[in-house]
Amino acid sequence: MNEALLRSLTPSVLGILVRRGADFAAAEDAVQDALVEAVRVWPAAPSPSSSSRGYPVRDPKGWLVTVAWRKFLDATRADAARRRREDLVDEEPAPGPAPAVDDTLQLYFLCAHPSLTPSSAVALTLRAVGGLTTRQIAQAYLVPEATMAQRISRAKRTVSGVRFDQPGDVATVLRILYLVFNEGYSGDVDLAAEAIRLTRQLAAQVDHPEVAGLLALMLLHHARRAARTAPDGSLVPLAEQDRGRWDTESIAEGVEILQAALARDRLGEFQAQAAIAALHADAPTAEETDWVQIVEWYDELARLTDSPVVRLNRAVAVGEADGPRAGLAALVALDDSLPRHTAVAAYLHERDGDLATAARLYAEAAQKAPNLAERDHLTRQAARLNARRRR
Repeated sequence: MNEALLRSLTPSVLGILVRRGADFAAAEDAVQDALVEAVRVWPAAPSPSSSSRGYPVRDPKGWLVTVAWRKFLDATRADAARRRREDLVDEEPAPGPAPAVDDTLQLYFLCAHPSLTPSSAVALTLRAVGGLTTRQIAQAYLVPEATMAQRISRAKRTVSGVRFDQPGDVATVLRILYLVFNEGYSGDVDLAAEAIRLTRQLAAQVDHPEVAGLLALMLLHHARRAARTAPDGSLVPLAEQDRGRWDTESIAEGVEILQAALARDRLGEFQAQAAIAALHADAPTAEETDWVQIVEWYDELARLTDSPVVRLNRAVAVGEADGPRAGLAALVALDDSLPRHTAVAAYLHERDGDLATAARLYAEAAQKAPNLAERDHLTRQAARLNARRRR
């Protein structure tokens, strides 16, 4: 019942331990042990007498800091760092409320340490600070879960004992925030709003067009969130969404931020993605979408990233701009093991009138879907086409 509270406090508690001298891997272990202890001893529901604010204990953050620090000390005394025991005991935080400081963004920078490769830094941060599972991170990187588990373990070993006084660069932090947002927007864990909050903080601190581009992209995508699902929880494709439910204020803010970033003539991948999202947001109806210009932006994005996922999305745009057969031709050059490749092929075959092939591909795509909502949507698409064929 206290899961949301524990998740919100974890980055700050971890940051306090790191600043007090704990290396990152040991601090993470200590915080996890403290969370387990909280689940064990905190009351299942807040007691009216426990806190005027309704918390399970009077000062949850201070409680976690104290317990985590003691767990860290216990672990330190048991290993080769025993010689530092007396110094660490002297540093034990005094009782009382912990300072109300948001350390999350700082932790993102600290995890993007120069001793790590960008991909390892992203994976470690998503796991330790973002709260994503190894499976979710592996899906984002298009690699097997075992491969990602090894990568995270190597990253932890690399930074074990390293002092986190050399924060990483903005590009790595942007990549982390982007992946956190994507998981929150389309995955199992709701992290999208947190990613937007942190990107706003970063934009206030760093004057960089790609920071602005990422913030614009997030706002434009998040503006459509209310229309992405039906009352029964099923997915609603972009073309079928009720555009009256889109958040026009977020769209206007995103477009304004994007235009200012593009005016600086330092194009990056997040600005290009935001431009595509803005074109979708600008269309009064799906039929009025400027697909020709969207294809041009995908060409720019492919040049900047050389990403197979970008080329897959470009194939959809080509199918809308130049017809489904042109889209299928663009699809031929791509690896059919790409996530959602089969679903895209099904959609383009349906547009081309080949309902039998489209129904078969929708059913295959449903079996490969990364989450339940997408699987159910693709299964319904296959059933819809099979019903049309029987008429």
